[in-house]
Amino acid sequence: MDVPSLMRQAVAFNRDRVAVITEHETFTFEQMWARGVRLANALRDLGVRPGDRVAGLEDNNLGAADLFLGAAIAGAVRVPLYARNSAESHGHMIEQTGTSVVLTDQAYADSVAELPSTSDCLRHVVVRDDDYEKWLAGRSDTDPMVDVDSDAWYIIRHSAGTTGRPKGVGYTQHDWLVNCRNWFYRLPNLDWESVVGHAGPISHASGYLFLPAWLHGSTNLLFGSFDPVKVLGMLERHRVTHMFAPPSMVQMLAAEPSAAQRDLAALQCILVGGAPITDSTANAGRRVFGDVLYQVFGQTEAVPLTVMTPQEWFGEFPGSTPMRAAGRVLPFARIEARDVDGTVLPIGEEGELYAKVESQMRGFWGDDELTATRLVDGWVRTRDIGRIDENGFVYILDRADDMIVSGGFNIWPAELETVINDHPEVIEVAVFAIPHEKWGETPMAVCRVEEGATVTEEGVIDLVRTRLGSYKKPSKVELTTEPLPKNVVGKLLRKALREPHWQAHGKRVSGA
Repeated sequence: MDVPSLMRQAVAFNRDRVAVITEHETFTFEQMWARGVRLANALRDLGVRPGDRVAGLEDNNLGAADLFLGAAIAGAVRVPLYARNSAESHGHMIEQTGTSVVLTDQAYADSVAELPSTSDCLRHVVVRDDDYEKWLAGRSDTDPMVDVDSDAWYIIRHSAGTTGRPKGVGYTQHDWLVNCRNWFYRLPNLDWESVVGHAGPISHASGYLFLPAWLHGSTNLLFGSFDPVKVLGMLERHRVTHMFAPPSMVQMLAAEPSAAQRDLAALQCILVGGAPITDSTANAGRRVFGDVLYQVFGQTEAVPLTVMTPQEWFGEFPGSTPMRAAGRVLPFARIEARDVDGTVLPIGEEGELYAKVESQMRGFWGDDELTATRLVDGWVRTRDIGRIDENGFVYILDRADDMIVSGGFNIWPAELETVINDHPEVIEVAVFAIPHEKWGETPMAVCRVEEGATVTEEGVIDLVRTRLGSYKKPSKVELTTEPLPKNVVGKLLRKALREPHWQAHGKRVSGA
């Protein structure tokens, strides 16, 4: 099976039904498919051939849906970029995947404008400016009917490797279909009247729900830029039934005073993932929206691994504490806790979690050496430390490495430390995660400086913001003249600095 042929079939069966709703427009399956076909032909006019990589830099808008369809129709491999990343990070992802074309919203055009002149692979940057609709309308509306094999690459999503640089994880056509199907396995079933709302971008985690809705003949709703009042209004007006949202958005929606007065009777499921969620946010979401909160856990390399229903999340089960859990193991996934030698541990014991699931990663894009460290005998090493209880609840206790998941985005301390160490007054620095009510966790930097140094907290934050992008900046910086803690071989002990900040918290959970 391949994605475009199944999408094409859904159009034949649902031609006049509503496929996509945006803030200001509504499109039938026939209308959206025509847009996708025109974009596919536009990409082909730019020299894109099946298997070529095409990147998107966008918000949750009509252009994102165009690319979701157009890349598939053209047989191109979609490479989602992070809108809040720096130009340097965009350049790395583009070069690492050999991307030839980037489509970008006008708001982010400046961050990629210079890349074609410095890139070995990037040939074109298409900006969705005021002329985008005219440009798209000028392309052929004849479906190119590109033949795509089920084992052909479909998308490359980025995770992070041990060096802190983003690493591409490729999914084939078959793998993406199976992956998306598994996301819905323990959620309320879709029907023709279902409306799947995307508060998170469809270029990332929420995109796992876009394709199942399309294939079923249901409606995908794109909220655009996130604003709690606007989103609540659209949830009510369009009678949204399913929605993916990271914990930060759940918190903001539940805190909006008008939320309790909305008629959200159609809402069946808010799937929460992408970052740790606090008890207060979970309980507030349940209080405002009812028993519709589901939780998903996984990582780009292996997802989904767990899903927890509202009855499980807020229920009582002997031997389990669901409020501390990241979900229950899905029937089509396997998770084991292993010791440092890779020996499987008994149920209930703590160790590194190894996972195996249909459609898991086949390897890191272009990096066999890194693949060998994370893919062991068909099992993915999650690098999370945790345990699984007798009822199948999974508890994430810590990370085997020090990755920070903030608002659904992976942030690596080493990347920030490299930038901060460039400051002439910083002798050494350690970056680690601290709790954050809105984002789940956020980076903190402890910098050793000489007595009398003039560097400031804001100066360090601005340095990271400029070099790496706003979302990677530390929320807190501590300046000290004392040497930072190290082990006997001189390695920084981030854990010794981190743990005091987490003493009042019962868990730390990786994002999906």
